[in-house]
Amino acid sequence: MSTLLYWHKKIFQYTKKNKAGKIRDYPARISGSKHIPPTPIELDLLIREFFNWYNQNKNKVHPIQLAALAHFKFVSIHPFGDGNGRISRLLMNYVLNKNGYPMLIIDYTQRKSYYTALERSNITNDERIFTLWFFRRYLKENKEFLE
Repeated sequence: MSTLLYWHKKIFQYTKKNKAGKIRDYPARISGSKHIPPTPIELDLLIREFFNWYNQNKNKVHPIQLAALAHFKFVSIHPFGDGNGRISRLLMNYVLNKNGYPMLIIDYTQRKSYYTALERSNITNDERIFTLWFFRRYLKENKEFLE
């Protein structure tokens, strides 16, 4: 977790000094979403469970699937007041890069389908929706590398 807190602090150190590198201690809402993030009281346990899951699966699950799932699971915990998507995408690309795979840039033109996949997965509690979106996008962007 210290790495993710460090990334968050670096990203927000000049724009949101009071929130940079800190887990939120207040309820959160996601604009335009029906998904309600966990309460601050739940965050510590959920973060520990996330890292336990990651450590148990990092050598069992294919790195591309691991990156997609790590992104989805972490962003759904929504531990920060702002920047959860950015940190989750950094985590996703860290997993890919660490395992020798090209990173995935989700650019602004893809945001609507990205948010839709996240929303549907959260509302239905089915991570396969997001991972399918991720796989399609990843294969399209990295077809040459994967052949």
